Amino acid sequence: MVSTWLNGLVSGAAPGPEAAYFAGGYVSAAVTTVDRFIFLDDSRTTLGTGLSEATDSLGGAANSGVAAYFAGGGVSAGKADTVDKFVFAGDVRSTLATGLSVARNFLAGAANSGTAAYFAGGCCTYDTVDKFAFSDDGRSTLGTGLSGTRYGLAGAANSGTAAYFAGGSGSRLTTVDKFAFSDDGRTTLGTGLSLGTTDLAGAANSGTAAYFAGGTDTAPGYTATIYKFAFSDDGRTTLGTGLSSARNGLAGAAESGTAAYFAGGNTGSYVATVDKFAFSDDGRTTLGTGLSAATNTLAGAANSGTL
Repeated sequence: MVSTWLNGLVSGAAPGPEAAYFAGGYVSAAVTTVDRFIFLDDSRTTLGTGLSEATDSLGGAANSGVAAYFAGGGVSAGKADTVDKFVFAGDVRSTLATGLSVARNFLAGAANSGTAAYFAGGCCTYDTVDKFAFSDDGRSTLGTGLSGTRYGLAGAANSGTAAYFAGGSGSRLTTVDKFAFSDDGRTTLGTGLSLGTTDLAGAANSGTAAYFAGGTDTAPGYTATIYKFAFSDDGRTTLGTGLSSARNGLAGAAESGTAAYFAGGNTGSYVATVDKFAFSDDGRTTLGTGLSAATNTLAGAANSGTL
């Protein structure tokens, strides 16, 4: 947006193109790869600088217009508390001096753009929600965590209003927890997912709806289902057209106002597929160019400009 572009000029750096970022994951081992899809034409580049360490099952969130954050995950030494930050102006990576409060993988991220990122849950098993203030990247841990311990959940946010964390394991859960950004207070939606689901992905059209896609549910196993929660009343619908293939271990990111992108995952074998859902009618297309490699348990975040 124009305001983001002007802010970049004032700071002396171009803000970078509005784009989805998909980071890390498992190919034949954990990887450092970060693929960027520019929203203007859905073209893919792979960043010259990837994650600071090969990592899978991590969480992602973004301060839109400023930077993406990728947190935790599985690394060669076990589980990580690392938080890598990619500034959109130049896609430059730094690693936060303060990481997660506890090393964990299979966590989820969501963000109140302009204010803070939230990283929730993780294996095995945590109800922890860590909050990173964008003003100084300082970490606090919410006094009220998730409604129960779980991992393999997904996150999405209505920026300025609330974060939503859906599904996950212990057992496969239908739970959707909502954290109001005004006071970080937690409620649990009366209507959760229609089936208990783990290893799903989330993305949001800020101001309108959250989308939770794929995963492993209690009915067929791998699922192509996409749940949509309208922010106006938290009502749930299920899209008539789901993912192009049933899969878990995928990642989500969104160009708010335009489309959600769901990338990678496991159908029984790993895939490079990127499905795009237009917010105008929730119609699905599949990008001609997918991820740079078939990848499972990756994380997503997006630069949608100023939200």
